[in-house]
Amino acid sequence: MAPIKAAIIGLSGSAKTAWASRAHLPYLFSPLGRSKFEVVALLNSSTEAARAAIKAYNLPASTKAYGTPEDLAADPEVELVITNTRVDKHLETALPSVIAGKDVYIEWPLAANTIEARTLADAVKQHGGLGIVGLQGPLGPLPKKLREVISSGRIGEVLSSELRANGGIDGRGVIPASLSYFTERKVGGYVYTIGFAHQFDLVQSVLGDYKTGPDAPQGFLQIQRPQVKVIGEDKTVVETVTSDTPDLIFVHGYVDSGASLHFRFRVDSPFPSDPALVWTIAGTKGEIRVVAPSSTFIHIGNAADPQKFEVHDFETDMVDEVEWDFEDWQKELNLQARNIGAIYEDYYEVKRNGKQKTFVSFDDALKRHEQLEDILANGLKQ
Repeated sequence: MAPIKAAIIGLSGSAKTAWASRAHLPYLFSPLGRSKFEVVALLNSSTEAARAAIKAYNLPASTKAYGTPEDLAADPEVELVITNTRVDKHLETALPSVIAGKDVYIEWPLAANTIEARTLADAVKQHGGLGIVGLQGPLGPLPKKLREVISSGRIGEVLSSELRANGGIDGRGVIPASLSYFTERKVGGYVYTIGFAHQFDLVQSVLGDYKTGPDAPQGFLQIQRPQVKVIGEDKTVVETVTSDTPDLIFVHGYVDSGASLHFRFRVDSPFPSDPALVWTIAGTKGEIRVVAPSSTFIHIGNAADPQKFEVHDFETDMVDEVEWDFEDWQKELNLQARNIGAIYEDYYEVKRNGKQKTFVSFDDALKRHEQLEDILANGLKQ
């Protein structure tokens, strides 16, 4: 079966540490990825920038370089468009391809705000393509194993869950210059909508969606360090900016089963010797504990310091560690690419073999946008 013809938006030839090169190319350029996908075009801010990226990543000379979203959307060869721009550029770069009926993958957040996310979700339904969103956590091996243990009845009926995390890109009022936009809520991509939101989505993929209406999740969010120092590559302070994005996040509520959930996410380093993240799931027969020693990115993982998954059996009072691991093909990739690769694998099976999808769709992502917007609107304390 012929590989799916793909185009990438936002693959920079100069910023080789960007998410597209770290998380997408390793799978797409792997033997497995090449057997299923072929990158045939790039779209950057100009055709010259696209040509530079083609050269930087040794793509074939036949790879097409585009400088406008409309030109890419008009390419009949392209089946899948992969969007890796900053979040406030998602709508303008991806919408023409959605309208053209192409399948479109957009990194999370889907858009800068709920209105734009709804525009994309409605356009996919109207024009017939598939919408795929880079909320990769639910496809990872850890949440899969958690769902398996819970569905087996090992901890009985789930009563409550709590997640406590200290982390984020910025901390203690300092942020790299390349991510200074994390201080601007209008951009749409910052710790609440990225770091916290990935956890928020993953937890709901394991325990079920938060209830809506009177039992909707309630939030208490603060901006504790509004003055943020922006540092350059040499670690010196370039400027000080005022942030309007929350750095302390409390969320509590109930899932559809009636179990209660509580989150606490603080943008800061954990206390020395404390883990970055602890997640517990209490049931009638036992309790699950997930500990991430050094990173809150449980949707990605940490190869050097992996998350520990334990189950406490109330009857025997024994604690067992539950083994979980990536598939063999994923272990050949760097960590950031493993669960992204799982999205591509799932999409390929849907597209070529008619499998039921497990990836996050535009509609799924819109629901998360609506949840986050509601919590922020009602919970942010100035």
